[in-house]
Amino acid sequence: MKILMATNGLDIGGAETHIVELAKELKRRGHEIVVVSNGGVYVEELEKAGIRHVKAPLNSRALKPMVRSYQILKQAIRAEKPDVVHAHARIPGFLCGLLHRGKNFAFVTTAHWVFASEGMVRYLTNWGTKTIAVSEDIKQYLKDSYGVPGEDVFVTINGIDTRRFSPEVSGEGVKAEFGIPAGVPVLSHVSRMDDSRALAARHLIDLAPDLCEQVEGLVLLLVGGGDVLEELKVKAQAQNEKIGRQAILMTGARSDINSLVAAGDVFVGVSRAALEAMSAAKPTLVAGNEGYLGLFGPDKLERAIASNFCCRGDDPIEPETMKADLLRLLSMTKEEKAATGQYCRQVILEHYSVTRMAQDALTAYEAALHPKHILVSGYYGYSNAGDEAILEALNQSVRRTSPGTGLTVLSGNPAVTENTYGCRAVPRFSPWKLYRAVKNCDALISGGGSLLQDATSTRSLLYYLMVIRLAERRGKTVFLLANGIGPVRKRGNRKLVARAVREAQYITLRDPESAAELGSMGVERPDLAVTADPVYLLEPGDPAAAQNALNAAGVGSDPFAAISIRPWKNDAALEEKVAAICDGIVTQYGLKPLFIPMQQGVDDAMARRILGKMKEKGYLLENTPRGRDIMAVLGKSRLVLSMRLHSLIFAANMAVPAVGISYDPKLDANLKLLGQPSAGTVETLEAGTALRLIGETLEHREERVSALAAKRRELAVSAVRNEEIMAKL
Repeated sequence: MKILMATNGLDIGGAETHIVELAKELKRRGHEIVVVSNGGVYVEELEKAGIRHVKAPLNSRALKPMVRSYQILKQAIRAEKPDVVHAHARIPGFLCGLLHRGKNFAFVTTAHWVFASEGMVRYLTNWGTKTIAVSEDIKQYLKDSYGVPGEDVFVTINGIDTRRFSPEVSGEGVKAEFGIPAGVPVLSHVSRMDDSRALAARHLIDLAPDLCEQVEGLVLLLVGGGDVLEELKVKAQAQNEKIGRQAILMTGARSDINSLVAAGDVFVGVSRAALEAMSAAKPTLVAGNEGYLGLFGPDKLERAIASNFCCRGDDPIEPETMKADLLRLLSMTKEEKAATGQYCRQVILEHYSVTRMAQDALTAYEAALHPKHILVSGYYGYSNAGDEAILEALNQSVRRTSPGTGLTVLSGNPAVTENTYGCRAVPRFSPWKLYRAVKNCDALISGGGSLLQDATSTRSLLYYLMVIRLAERRGKTVFLLANGIGPVRKRGNRKLVARAVREAQYITLRDPESAAELGSMGVERPDLAVTADPVYLLEPGDPAAAQNALNAAGVGSDPFAAISIRPWKNDAALEEKVAAICDGIVTQYGLKPLFIPMQQGVDDAMARRILGKMKEKGYLLENTPRGRDIMAVLGKSRLVLSMRLHSLIFAANMAVPAVGISYDPKLDANLKLLGQPSAGTVETLEAGTALRLIGETLEHREERVSALAAKRRELAVSAVRNEEIMAKL
């Protein structure tokens, strides 16, 4: 491809180095790169790599330079005819956005930092058709502050050239240049010396006399240029006079950062500069304007990655804490420094390679050049934890198999669906919006779940068939994913379902009973596959959050049985029976019965009625969280009494035994699949039978846990088949 990159300038800075390394790696892969910027120290490095540079005053917000930059960009795009224009800052993004209208190129931006989003500057921001964010928290910021759909944001890393920043690089030339005596300890720091970036440098200069008093011969090598450089030089010279020697060296802007980092024994900084020092195997203290992480080690890895080593969300720098950590860092033995530095380099090799950064960019380019869009039809947006878990698993699978693919969901509550899953959603019963969503998609996924059945109502069945038929008439690919077929009782409905299944390009079923139901309708397809519910690939939520939910419900850490019920036709009789079972769970087995609503506003109302009929104390999980969070709660239970299909699946995912109460053939099929007992149907349920089965389950719990864990692994492998077809689709 031909790729035109536009950025403010190419002087020292983390974003600038990111752009240079990305451009060079893409060039190595055979792509043609042109960079437009105001210039700077890195222009020479780009040109040596065979990358052309065009100068434009993109670093200015003033009207005249912006008009000039617009003209230069317009000429460059007209002359180069790029496949992709990739902007790396607010002004370049705004101007390239203006030029993108009606032009034949893909427009991508990268968010290297968080920008102000208030007032008029908001209108100077264009995030392109696809956006690359250098950390997860910046992706979240783009979603929250600018409404960028999560599916359009690709998270990358600040890729480091590990050959350039290596323990093999020598810093002796730098030491000779600045007259640093052999054997003295050197602390290096690299940052743009702007007011918004130089807080760590200010603190280092302030702390220098105390540090030098306790660390003999210490030299502080501060690298970078910017609008407060001269001010900091004056301050540093005053401190040098106080110390009685040139202990603080201010180099100004340099491009030989690898040699300057190599000259140091330890490093202080944030973002790309910290990552480059870590790649050079330097023990690193992470501190900057955004916050203070401290000495980097395994205990800091997760927090550091979350903010791209920028300390966003961490506490601000406290000078005394920083001094204590610096003295600890500088007093390490040679062996300790080597071990710490080796760990730092290993983190870079595993998480921050230039090759991954380039691949992330190419994935975003491909998504912008050839956008694909999937429409999902199902029972979504109704606060049903089971169906929402299916959607979460589908969303996860699409992101994994087809990064950059757009996802639109037909939802009962589009705003909640969009906010929860970071995708687009449209009201499922708005005829015009539904038609337009089908028209604009490349493929329809119908499912998962029991959509093609008339036990709920013929009206519900006809709705889902109408969506499928509309997609087929518009020539869209149709994938009936992990469907539970039936029961379909009416003859006319059976013919309609059979036709829809025959004409779909792809179909997978979640259980053998669904295949048998289709066979009874005369449907024969050699490619029809029985896989498994997508939820078997969903990871559970945070165990600590699950414990907090149990604490809030009053269960705490006590052993409990999870109760998952739903309203059905003989509610009053059913409620009496479940109340008696729950009383027995307390008196016979010493467990607390905890009602876990799978559908808020439906199951919880019934649970409250049952709690009112119980003689013993029962409990209710309020404000039902997401499916993965319910899964984590169920994972702490001794067993589950279930009348909901997905509470059975959640329990199986956590290898927790269950006893079922059936209201529908799909529940019987799942109990059989998982090897779990049924206490009967809602009509035949007896408290004595249920309590006997619960006792047997608890008595043989360990062997049932082991069997469930094996079955869950088998079903997860089957569920991967859905993903394989999704990738093909």
